[in-house]
Amino acid sequence: MLILDKLNEIMIRYEELLNELSDASASGASSDRLQRLMKEQAELMPVAEAYERYKKASQNEKDALWILDNEKDPDMRSLAKDELSASKQELKKSEDELNLLLLPKDPNDEKNIVMEIRAGVGGDESALFAADLYRMYTNYAVRNGWRTELVSFNENGIGGFKEITFLINGRGAYSRLKYESGVHRVQRVPETESGGRIHTSTATVAVMPEAEEVDVVIAPEDIHWDVFRASGNGGQCVNTTDSAVRLTHYPSGIVISCQDEKSQLKNKDKALKVLRARLYELEREKKHNEEDDLRRSQIGTGDRSEKIRTYNFPQGRVTDHRIKLTLYKIDSIIDGDLDELITALSTADQAAKLLKMNESVA
Repeated sequence: MLILDKLNEIMIRYEELLNELSDASASGASSDRLQRLMKEQAELMPVAEAYERYKKASQNEKDALWILDNEKDPDMRSLAKDELSASKQELKKSEDELNLLLLPKDPNDEKNIVMEIRAGVGGDESALFAADLYRMYTNYAVRNGWRTELVSFNENGIGGFKEITFLINGRGAYSRLKYESGVHRVQRVPETESGGRIHTSTATVAVMPEAEEVDVVIAPEDIHWDVFRASGNGGQCVNTTDSAVRLTHYPSGIVISCQDEKSQLKNKDKALKVLRARLYELEREKKHNEEDDLRRSQIGTGDRSEKIRTYNFPQGRVTDHRIKLTLYKIDSIIDGDLDELITALSTADQAAKLLKMNESVA
C-alpha cells in the first residue's frame, strides 16, 4: 500500500527543485546554495523516477483493462492480456521499490563510526577473540575502501586485546556496520588449551556514529586533560615524548586514553571524537528507551547486552541469532567477508519497518 499523498508532495518538491536549480544556475547563485539544491534533488530523484514508473504502469493497466472490456478483435485482446500481465508485474515491482524508498532514513547512515571491542567471558581466549573481531572489521573496511584509525588498545600479552577502540572512516560505514553492536560468542579449542576441549568465550562490540561538533556540545570546563609518555608498540618517537593523552569528562565520568599518534594534538582530536560519539550514543539510547516500539522493530542496532552471533569453529558455521541465519563459511567471514550477513540483517530490518509502516497506514 502506497502513501499517495506523501508521494505527490515529494513530486511537487522535486519539480520545485528542478526549477530552482535552473534559476540558480542562470543567476550565478553561490556554490553552497547550488550544492544544497543538488543534494536534495539527488536524494529525491530515486523516489521521483520510481513513482513515474509506477504511474506509467498504472495507466498501462487501465488501458489494457479498457481494451479487454470493449475490444472484440482476438489479436487486440491477446496483446491487451500480455500488456495487463506486464503492467501488474511492473506495478508490484515499483510499489515494492517505493515502499523501501519511503522508509524513514536513519540520519546517521552516511557517517563514519567509532567502534569499541571489549573482551568478555573467557579470559585470555576472549581477548584473542576480540583481536580476531578487530581484524575482521578492519579487513571488511579495506574491502569497502574505507580507512581505519586506531585510537587506543589494551593488550593481554599473547596477541589479544582486553579492549580496543578505533575509527572507520568511509561513506555509509554506519549504515552497514550498525547491526554489529552486541555480544559476539565464539566456540572453539583455544590456543592456550592443551586438552583439546572446546571453550565458549565472548566479546562485546559497540558501533557508534561519529558525532559532529554541532551534534554534541562539550564545554571546555567539563573536561580535563592529562598528558603522559606512551607505552607499548608505537615506535621510538612515540615512546620518548609526552604525546599520549587522557581525557576525563566530568559530567558523564567517561575517561578516554589515546596514544596511537606521535602528535599530542592528533591524539586529543581522536579522544574528542570518541567522547562525542559516546555522548551522542548515550542520548540515542535514552531516546530509544523512551520509544519501545521503535526499538523492538529494529534488528539489534543498540543493545550491547544482546547476544547476536555465534562463531562455531569446529562446525565451521556462523549463526546470527536475530534473524536465525546460519552460514557455513566461518573462515571467509572471520577474514572480513561480511556482506552476506550484513545484507540479510539490513533486509530483515527493512521488512520489519515496512510491516510497521503498512500497519500504521491500514
